[in-house]
Amino acid sequence: MWVLAGGAPCPIGGGVPLQEVARRMKVLYERVAGIDVHKEMVKVAIRSPGEKPWTRKTEVLEFRTFYGVLQAMAQELRRREVTHVVMEASGVYTEPVYYALCEQDFTQVAVINPAHAKALKGHKTDARDCARLAELFECGLLRGSYIPSAELKEVRDLARYRIKTIQARTSEIQRLGKALESAGIKLGSVASDITGVSATAMIESLIDGERRGGVLADLARGRMRTAGKLADLSMALTGRFTEHHALLCRLHQDRIAAFDAALADLDQRVAGKAARWRRETDLLTSVPGFGDVVAQAWLGEIGPAPHLHFATCEKLASWVTLCPGNNISARKRKHGRTGDAGTYIKPMLIQAAWAAIRSAGGYRPGTTGWCAGSAGTRAPPRRRRRSPRSRTPC
Repeated sequence: MWVLAGGAPCPIGGGVPLQEVARRMKVLYERVAGIDVHKEMVKVAIRSPGEKPWTRKTEVLEFRTFYGVLQAMAQELRRREVTHVVMEASGVYTEPVYYALCEQDFTQVAVINPAHAKALKGHKTDARDCARLAELFECGLLRGSYIPSAELKEVRDLARYRIKTIQARTSEIQRLGKALESAGIKLGSVASDITGVSATAMIESLIDGERRGGVLADLARGRMRTAGKLADLSMALTGRFTEHHALLCRLHQDRIAAFDAALADLDQRVAGKAARWRRETDLLTSVPGFGDVVAQAWLGEIGPAPHLHFATCEKLASWVTLCPGNNISARKRKHGRTGDAGTYIKPMLIQAAWAAIRSAGGYRPGTTGWCAGSAGTRAPPRRRRRSPRSRTPC
């Protein structure tokens, strides 16, 4: 028995006759490693030929999750002539393990959905988990998920952080609206956007101490200066705005300004990271409803060549969770949940679909294909052709 720095080997079980395995399943890969990933340690099960002919053996090792130790683990697996490695997806804890293994020349490093290799209750241990992964993978029963390259991973991280920043900015705008409503200021009932130029000037004037509705309404610009809107603004801007409300609005305004600056910086950084896929971005933006933001999110989540990772468009739609799942028992169709895999890309695609519907010549529900005119023009309904009567004699 040997001991590796950072790892502790502990063989489990004996050699399994290969004939018994072959009766049910064919072993496709001779030397396979299954990894059970945790925050502070990983369990590695190595499946290899046994000492006797036509047998298999399993040896389980344990390593810590420091990156240097993970690199030593990858080197040790290559020294043992392991060619295929499989692990379950465990969020951010999987990434350093995956990229440490990618530094070595393994034939395949696969990250699978944990639901595809779920253990039975009462029979689950870390050693059994990694051994079960290796046994299933060596017979070709597990399929790896799509993992982006390191360059695309940078685009994905920045694009996802941009989405989170937009969501945080939206929450701050909602808090600003609630503070105004609490003070009796009905600015949101007259202005469509309380963060616009006119609305921002009115809120800043309120914070500075101005309370006269007519003076505040006179700060309107553009279409808000119509006679009806000015009268409504004068009444909407009269309320019980106190110093406490001024403090709240000041805090919300500063936060919104900080988010605006962060979004501008993120836009530049994401565009710089995605510049190497300019051709793919141009092709994506040619799709109705797709802009630079949606195209960059597509590149980060799905990649520039999805046909290399997804056999059909149906499989891609299933991976993005844009189609319902199948849940049928006794000929009864139950609720098929779609899952949470498309948390970031699904909202962007739905946003693109709404933009395509509203665009000129866009696709409109209830019509046959893409409209020839503007988005407000409905295509004429198609007349149903009556089938001719049969002339076959009775």
